[in-house]
Amino acid sequence: MKSGLVLEGGAMRGLFTAGVIDVFLENDITFDLAIGVSAGAAFGVNLKSEQKGRVLRYNMRFAGKPYYASWKSWRRSGNLYAANFCYHILPDKLDVFDKEKFMTNPMDFWCVATDAATGEPVYHQLHDAGYVDLEWIRASSSIPFFAHPVAIHGHYYFDGGVSDSIPYNFLEQQNCDKKVVIATQPKSYRKKQSKLYPLEKVILRKYPAVVKKLATRAEDYNAVLDQMEKDEEAGKAFIIRPPFPLEIGTLETDKKEMRRVYEGGRVEAEKILPTLREYLNK
Repeated sequence: MKSGLVLEGGAMRGLFTAGVIDVFLENDITFDLAIGVSAGAAFGVNLKSEQKGRVLRYNMRFAGKPYYASWKSWRRSGNLYAANFCYHILPDKLDVFDKEKFMTNPMDFWCVATDAATGEPVYHQLHDAGYVDLEWIRASSSIPFFAHPVAIHGHYYFDGGVSDSIPYNFLEQQNCDKKVVIATQPKSYRKKQSKLYPLEKVILRKYPAVVKKLATRAEDYNAVLDQMEKDEEAGKAFIIRPPFPLEIGTLETDKKEMRRVYEGGRVEAEKILPTLREYLNK
């Protein structure tokens, strides 16, 4: 039996995911592979590096700092989350990412980004958490309008959520028998067309394939949710969700709010732990 884990994005809603994966680490819940998109990739890599508490720690440490994530950063560089600080200085020097543990952990970890030229998802397996791998995570998190596309080996990539908001079908491609998803929205949630779409069409006119994909993003996302629910009801998937909307800001600076969302993830994970074990082991 091959097990796979999907980690949805959602900016600071990803602190819910961080709480879940920390409970996984405490209880030796492992998977053969994991795939994250956007914050799901940026936060989820700590499951493979086995760094419990790191996601909450560095987010609380740098919350509100203009050089971490801010509109000031966006006005200066075009990136809401400061590219070099968030994806290189922080993991290399300030809250060091354990690259050795990442490489020795047998779980495969993938992220998904969107090809700026084609609008199609591109799946990248991370190997050493080195500079290029971290750039792939940045690409997976680079939301159009709020961030520039990331250049990797001569190609440009945007946030994976544009083309594959929840890379659930990737598990099928990888022949996973056991499918687990950590979502960051409650079961009743369905996405609506972004109010920014008219503006995105203008700003992203250099990337017509991305604009086309953004036009159907809500419909595509909701179709994946419907498939997940169908599989969940049939016992073919295990979905972990917050029981209610998390209601945390993209640039949240309130540390109490950060901890609230993180603890919500822990509570939900501890609640479903027995049934998750049963699902993975049967």
